[in-house]
Amino acid sequence: MYELIPVTEQSYYIQNPSKIGLVRLNDTDVCLIDSGNDKDAGRKVRQILEAHCWRLTAIYNTHANADHIGGNKYLQGQTGCSVYVPEINREFTKHPVLEPAFLYGGFPPEDLRHKFLMAQESDASLLTEDTLPEGFEIIPLPGHYFDMVGFRTPDDVVFLADCLSSRQTLDKYQISFIYDVAAYLKTLEMVKSLSGKMFVPAHAEAVEDIAPLAQYNIDKVWETAEKITFLCREALGFEDLMQKLFTEYGLAMNFEQYVLVGSTVRSYLAWLKDTGRITVSFDQNRMRWTTI
Repeated sequence: MYELIPVTEQSYYIQNPSKIGLVRLNDTDVCLIDSGNDKDAGRKVRQILEAHCWRLTAIYNTHANADHIGGNKYLQGQTGCSVYVPEINREFTKHPVLEPAFLYGGFPPEDLRHKFLMAQESDASLLTEDTLPEGFEIIPLPGHYFDMVGFRTPDDVVFLADCLSSRQTLDKYQISFIYDVAAYLKTLEMVKSLSGKMFVPAHAEAVEDIAPLAQYNIDKVWETAEKITFLCREALGFEDLMQKLFTEYGLAMNFEQYVLVGSTVRSYLAWLKDTGRITVSFDQNRMRWTTI
């Protein structure tokens, strides 16, 4: 864990549960793409920087999930580096309670206010093309999270953030976190057609050909949509639907899984309703979802 993996002479990633990109800008300066989950991740990154006599100039966050921004505060305090974050995500870095609050739908209980869902606050500026080093490109990747982006480096390595899950993760958990299903599917179709020297997803292996994994993720989205549509042949309340999904997929419910899967299922229901496949009714003050 936290091994520095070279992709090209200029681009690397640091192996950890959510890959951290590292790009050499010259002989001494480097920038990061995301910063890991917490202070400990930041400390490991600092040790790598010191071992190579590199100076960290900036962190470019793909989005504001805690496992991508958790090292920001420590590294910013240790190195004085700048931090840049896309649009809405900037508020999540300054007010990290927004992530568990968004997932829970209200003020989150203590069970959700921990480092895996709530990073330490960090001072971030707005990510724009002008803030990037020369030769970098921002790649919009909406769907998984608010305004998520990836980056293409000057040597044609593409960092894809969380727009893809590994086959192993999808086979084990079946449902990956999605904020906007329609946008997510469009992103995956776009990613299928991308060219690049190497593709580095945050939660899957780096590969030269990303299209097969993108298609596998697309297929899983449609499979989940069909499962929800099938279960809603009988009018179901949200809690009943969640219980059936967890049981059929063999998932163990806890607070984290409830909000992560629950938020995603609500996104599926919104998409299925907006596209005319599911309707909503209210019976005895209960909302019920029914396949049309």
